[in-house]
Amino acid sequence: MHASPARLRPFSSFVATAGLLLAALTGTAAAPSAAAAAAAAAVTPIQVYGAWHCSNDACLWGSVRDMADFDHDNHWLIDRGDGRPSVNLVVLSFVNPLRLLNGTTDSQNADGVPLGMTSTVVDYFTSHGIRVMLSIGGITYTGDWDTALGQNPTLLGQRAAALATRLGVGVEIDYENSSSPNLTGLQSFVTAYRAAHPYDASGADPTARFTIDVAAGDRWLIGLDQYATANWLTTAAPVLDYANAMVPSKQPSTSTAESNWQEHLTGKSNYSPPIPPLAPAKFTGSLYIAEGSSVRPECTNFSSSLQNSTGSWVQSAAPAGAGSTPGLLGYMFWAAEKPSTRGVTTDPPNTCEGGVGAGATTYSVPVPMPALRQG
Repeated sequence: MHASPARLRPFSSFVATAGLLLAALTGTAAAPSAAAAAAAAAVTPIQVYGAWHCSNDACLWGSVRDMADFDHDNHWLIDRGDGRPSVNLVVLSFVNPLRLLNGTTDSQNADGVPLGMTSTVVDYFTSHGIRVMLSIGGITYTGDWDTALGQNPTLLGQRAAALATRLGVGVEIDYENSSSPNLTGLQSFVTAYRAAHPYDASGADPTARFTIDVAAGDRWLIGLDQYATANWLTTAAPVLDYANAMVPSKQPSTSTAESNWQEHLTGKSNYSPPIPPLAPAKFTGSLYIAEGSSVRPECTNFSSSLQNSTGSWVQSAAPAGAGSTPGLLGYMFWAAEKPSTRGVTTDPPNTCEGGVGAGATTYSVPVPMPALRQG
């Protein structure tokens, strides 16, 4: 990843410092200025606080889960230790777009849907107020996205919409072609899905929740990022609900994470075509909870975690050309249970109540997820 500038202090901290200096010079406690009050108030509570979920087979969801075993491995998601969920969103990852288009039935799929993505699993989460979505794609299935979009993107959108209806879930686009994405085909896919499930600002219809994944910053998935930001993620005429700025190749530092996310806020006016600014209310930032051989504080130790050190920035990041309210929508975490065949999982004893769950308490994450702000 690129080098990041030094972390910037929020404007409110400079105002507060000026007030302390004035008090020291005059011997009086200066009343807070209007600017200081406004800066202090420019914090937006987190609304989206979710985890991608890879089942117990590195994101295949290739078998029907025994729900006692599923609960043993995933209870932390529905109970942070006090009976309240640790997240308000779970994204089951991944559906293969080509198998979905073709309605493939094989050892791991039925009519194009992974065997493990059942209504029982969906109900496990929704019965606790947790919203559920399905992610179509992932980097492993980039070639299958290309093939499906080249064959019949409208039918693919219709089948995704039908699957959403059947399970009562939303859909996420995870299409990771960075060099030559089929944007015409993807537009047909989006149009077909939205014909079945129109945009719903209230969030009341779970099948209408329709999102997309973009890179951690603006320097990868450039074509997709530009098109989605310009055409689907505007506040004036939104088509998709929001984007997720995905995790980079490894867990970032605080300053690198904030620098990556700032790229979305600012856009890239020097690109051709330019990437326009993205409203803070139209994306989330993402962090690892299971990565490599060591348990991460993002899973088990909130005080040492990036969701702690970046929390002030995430809630107060100012619009930089799009949108009217400060603060990203929130966080996504990669990924629950077993995201790869090697490395740590979030299974016991490495469950994430102390990291993700403690963050949900610290940030008063609403469960169920409320209507998302639109500005």
